[in-house]
Amino acid sequence: MMTTHIHILGICGTFMGSLAALAKEQGLRVTGCDESVYPPMSTQLETLGIDLIQGFDKDQLKLAPDLFVIGNAISRGNPLLEEILDKGLRYTSGPQFLAEHILPGKWVLAVSGTHGKTTTTTMLAWILECAGMSPGFLIGGVPNDFDLSARLGDTPFFVIEADEYDSAFFDKRSKFVHYRPRTLVINNLEFDHADIFDDLGAIQTQFHHVTRTVPRIGQVIYQAATPAIDEVLSMGLWSESQAFGKGSSAENRYALLSDDGRRFSLHVDGENENIAWHMTGEHNVANALAAVLAARHAGVSLAQSAYALARFGGIKRRMECLIDTQMATLYDDFAHHPSAIETTLKGLRAHVGDAPILALIEPRSNTMRSGIHKASLAPSAGNADQVIWADFSPTRELAWLTPMLASEPKQTALDSREAIQQAVSDFLVQHRGLKVHILMMSNGSFAGMRESLSNMIKHNE
Repeated sequence: MMTTHIHILGICGTFMGSLAALAKEQGLRVTGCDESVYPPMSTQLETLGIDLIQGFDKDQLKLAPDLFVIGNAISRGNPLLEEILDKGLRYTSGPQFLAEHILPGKWVLAVSGTHGKTTTTTMLAWILECAGMSPGFLIGGVPNDFDLSARLGDTPFFVIEADEYDSAFFDKRSKFVHYRPRTLVINNLEFDHADIFDDLGAIQTQFHHVTRTVPRIGQVIYQAATPAIDEVLSMGLWSESQAFGKGSSAENRYALLSDDGRRFSLHVDGENENIAWHMTGEHNVANALAAVLAARHAGVSLAQSAYALARFGGIKRRMECLIDTQMATLYDDFAHHPSAIETTLKGLRAHVGDAPILALIEPRSNTMRSGIHKASLAPSAGNADQVIWADFSPTRELAWLTPMLASEPKQTALDSREAIQQAVSDFLVQHRGLKVHILMMSNGSFAGMRESLSNMIKHNE
């Protein structure tokens, strides 16, 4: 059956929204629905002319699409999904739709890992773009250097953010198993997604599965001296491989030329390049090296990659500067794992020196809410002068935060917008005369506080 119209359930997720953009570019009619609709993805979809429906009312069946594409946030009990099942209508997962409609015949460059996937994927796509290779891509965020988070491209090269989260309610394999990459980056590997994985070993099994799909002429690019990755590769490796890391012992390596990571050097296969860019943090330097190696596998020289990285504009919600005044700078970041929180704050501290830092963190992911990482939460934010953990969950799922922070005088948990705004105001008053840096970290909308805090800073200025 020919597919001309798809309806996407969960369309405002970063992956599904990007998938919608690709389907639209292919000439399909695309509609979709979601429960939570917020920028930047909702803005992108509206710009593309994709009709968004709030909620999952079963009356959406009247749209009569040829195929329903079901996001992995949709579970049994959803009224629209139940109606689709009852009526025996055609449906598929987002990753399977990609595998069948977008990726055949492509040289897929897939970027995986617990952290840094979006940033590294965007860097890689930008490097190929600057090298004149006009790649297609699907990025789980909105890049500043491209108009959209996804496009088909003009060449066989296709860069994709390869997520280990499950594919759909009926397909519990990781998304990336569907992608069949020729170039696979494994940036790092830690325990995450406690709602679907029992332990690190379960995640490693999925990484082994995707490694099995890389052809002999393909390449696996991985962070050296990382036991969790080494264990995956010991299960089987049938392609070429390239390791990267820090220090003279790594064949492909980086070195920081400034503590904040704004200047660094790369050494790749006997060649060296010094790079200055606007990104901060050693983790982003490591991300850059991974992207350079992936681009090199596709034929891009180190010099070409260095040129692109020096002009890299970043990604929305990855240390995105929302407002910068003489009094304060407000940043927005996606970090939602203790390791990501720690490296992000470490990079900011190295960049601003002794200037006051206020971290506003919403532990919103299923893993964070479960308390799996609670012992490492407070230490992960140690580079901030004050930390506010925000609990906007309707049932106050993070009640365990308050007793956990009892011995942390610089850290507290608050559960309302008003209380957080007051705390920010107090921090500004306390440090009047000094420029302060306020960093918001969440993988959600942070209750719409980006706008209200930006306005507060403007008003106080």
